[in-house]
Amino acid sequence: MMTTTEWTTAELLQLSGGYWSTCALHAGVKLDIFTILDGTAKNAADVAEQRGSDLRATAMLLDALAAIGLLEKRGSTFVTTPFASNTLSKSSSGYLGHIIMHHHHLMSGWARLDEAVIGGGPLRESVSHGNDEDVRESFLMGMFNLASLLAPRVAQSLRLSGWHRILDLGGGPGTYAIHFCLANHELDAVVYDLPTTRTFAERSIASYKLSERVTFVSGDYHVDPLPSGFDAAWLSHILHSDGPEACAALLRKAVAALNPGGVLMVQEFILDDTRNSSPFPALFSLNMLLGTEAGQSYTESELSDMMTAAGLSDVHRLVLELPNGARIMRGRKV
Repeated sequence: MMTTTEWTTAELLQLSGGYWSTCALHAGVKLDIFTILDGTAKNAADVAEQRGSDLRATAMLLDALAAIGLLEKRGSTFVTTPFASNTLSKSSSGYLGHIIMHHHHLMSGWARLDEAVIGGGPLRESVSHGNDEDVRESFLMGMFNLASLLAPRVAQSLRLSGWHRILDLGGGPGTYAIHFCLANHELDAVVYDLPTTRTFAERSIASYKLSERVTFVSGDYHVDPLPSGFDAAWLSHILHSDGPEACAALLRKAVAALNPGGVLMVQEFILDDTRNSSPFPALFSLNMLLGTEAGQSYTESELSDMMTAAGLSDVHRLVLELPNGARIMRGRKV
């Protein structure tokens, strides 16, 4: 997002038409172009034959992906760039195609943002727990991909010593629980989320050989009781799905699940108190408008007040800058 205060016509038009590049990227990922061309140069006819796609259209897409710098064109052949090979080829452990497909599934709702602003309500089914398994898998595995980039850094930055049991509330595929346990060999974790998440979580946990230390408990944290006896609770990117009243109630339940002196941490895209000086959290609020009944981004003051009212003391934001712009709030049970 541009940070200039004085716009130019060129910048405005670039912003307006920027989705063209986005759609080319999404098509490349959806058609698995980057895996096909990973390490092997092929011409458009080769790719079209392998994909079962139209030759003319395939050549146009390949040229566009080369023009935006994700493919390298060598004469009449194409090959994936090193960066795209690391992030967009399914052969890479750093594959980010799941989160890109999640973004793709959000686009139809964003195209109707004006309707959501007029009506004030969501226009799409929940992508995290809806009925479309492909959409849900893209979301959950996309969250796993992104969190895998961040969780090791977060785990190393937190003071995990002395903790023996942590609750990863709404933890999805369990990425943070996994890396917390990897960073502290005395720690066990419970991932608490809806039953639709179990398969993804247990598969992720097993891939790290942590099935004996990280367990999955099914439930709806809004209506079902939470397990208790935890030294810490981790709430990563779940409060933004709800309005203030539901967030306050959930924080009270999470605090009740802690042992005396236990620590609760909230990771969110946090707005500045002016609500308009951080572009991504402000835009993320619109994403919640499109997909939830009352979700939104919150300011640091709003989160601090809710956490304090839930029974936490010494509430503060950690001095930890993360590359995705997320921030972490921390408090201790009174």
